[in-house]
Amino acid sequence: MKRTVTNVSAYMALSMCVVFFFAGSKLFKPITAIENFLKAHSRIIKYITLGILGAGYVAYFIAACWLDFHRAIALVVLTCVAVFFTVYDLVKKYKGDSIKRIFKPAIRLVGLLVAWLAVDTSKRPEQLVSFGGVCLFILGIFIFSAHRHAVRWRTLFWGLGLQFVIGLFVIRTQPGYIAFNWLGAQVQTFLNYTQAGTSFVFGGLVEAGIFAFQALPIVIFFSSVMSVLYFLGVMQWVIIKISWIMQITMGTSPTESLSVAGNIFVGQTEAPLLIRPYLKDMTKSEIHAVIVGGFATIAGSVMGAFISFGIDASSLIAASVMAAPCALAMAKLSYPETEESKFKSEAEIKVDGGDEKNILEAASAGASTSIGLVANIGANLIAFLAILDFINAALRWLGGMVGYPEITFELICSYVFMPVAFMMGIPVEESFTVAELIGTKLFLNEFIAYEKLSKLKNNRLNGITEVGQYISVRSEIISTYALCGFANFSSLGIVIGGLSSICPSRKSDISAVVLRALITGTCVSLVNACIAGNLKLAWLKNHSKKAQLERFYMHYRRNFSRFFNDRHSFELHFTINAIS
Repeated sequence: MKRTVTNVSAYMALSMCVVFFFAGSKLFKPITAIENFLKAHSRIIKYITLGILGAGYVAYFIAACWLDFHRAIALVVLTCVAVFFTVYDLVKKYKGDSIKRIFKPAIRLVGLLVAWLAVDTSKRPEQLVSFGGVCLFILGIFIFSAHRHAVRWRTLFWGLGLQFVIGLFVIRTQPGYIAFNWLGAQVQTFLNYTQAGTSFVFGGLVEAGIFAFQALPIVIFFSSVMSVLYFLGVMQWVIIKISWIMQITMGTSPTESLSVAGNIFVGQTEAPLLIRPYLKDMTKSEIHAVIVGGFATIAGSVMGAFISFGIDASSLIAASVMAAPCALAMAKLSYPETEESKFKSEAEIKVDGGDEKNILEAASAGASTSIGLVANIGANLIAFLAILDFINAALRWLGGMVGYPEITFELICSYVFMPVAFMMGIPVEESFTVAELIGTKLFLNEFIAYEKLSKLKNNRLNGITEVGQYISVRSEIISTYALCGFANFSSLGIVIGGLSSICPSRKSDISAVVLRALITGTCVSLVNACIAGNLKLAWLKNHSKKAQLERFYMHYRRNFSRFFNDRHSFELHFTINAIS
């Protein structure tokens, strides 16, 4: 009986397979025909689809601008950027060689810019000091250059020229100042979304103003976003564009240009990952340039934490962008190229897109990767602040033996680096205060230095005017540029360990140039600050008015806010921004 049932079941299954085979062959014919049609006309379908999407976006763009242009400013900016880079790609593809030929004689234009800068600065003696600072730092690097006879002046002048043009646009022109302030405001708004996650995880601890629960989560959020942008190819695309500009103007190799351009957005150990396959074949000068780029800039994730301190976002963004061409220029002045580079064209360099399979994995990987960075930041702050307190206690004890118990590490730094601060364009009465910040950044780290700068800024806004307890707006901006970089002694081990793990065969070369790169990276930040101090800060009059109004606002909040509701407070703050 069982055998009969089994035979019947097998017969029915076989019959169904035969039926489905013949029916399926007819059923799938239309699907196969559609697939063949799509393959044969894929190009036309692609253009039609892009045309429909483009027309839809244009309609959406026009409608958004028509309904409320002010609200659509962000959309306008993003659209202009996308159009610019699309045109840029087309021009580069068909006219790239012509552009390179045009840029070669343009060195004369850079010379004219420098001459104009000298004449313009001579009209304002206070800016002349900053111009002298630029010359002094460049001269110092040249004197201690590894190969003075091999210096390529084209690289130096183009690097400083690009840095100056960016600074001129950001600081001197009203559109540039407005654009970077708008960008800084958008970054601040974007970083505020971190509170949604931190409030859920930490609850009321976020409102307590504790550093670990306010600033460090921003690093995690920003790292996750950067990982997503990297997965989508946005980061590689932008970095390649920037590196191409530096390569054709400054004459640097594509590998070092790519790494330094990457340092605008990522850290000193992450940017070299862009060129990981090529590190083993790079020259010693190129490796030095890669390390200098890491020391002279800050990562986007860490920048978010500094912005949370209250540091001016537009100045941080401008400083990091300006530092890239200057880093390449100063690196090639400190350690000129004496070997033949194996990399001549950007076509030889391929940028990896990462191992993540989808956007969610990329976001998760970015957040997970930042755990080590956050732990490193927290651990270093605990260690260095404790060491600083111990050093100050020891110095007070030693000073007390001879009648000077007020001696501290900060006081020593204020005297040692006072000439440096003065040459950046800081007024004499504030030079000692800024010198403390420079020394703190070099011997400890930039986190502690920016935290101190934030306190000085808040003291100014709160109306505190005692010498050494506050900092003026001009000095604050210059200091922001001077502190923008990872160049400190605690980063030496990070760089050696990070790059050696990527390319163990070059560990000896990395160790040989890392100290020189640290000094060069520090000088890049100082030259950046000199450029900021050298350019006419015409908007500081209005900015100072805003600072005075902000002081009044803080005084109002402290003394009269209990008589009014939050809406009156908001309206007063809005009026301050509108007036200034």
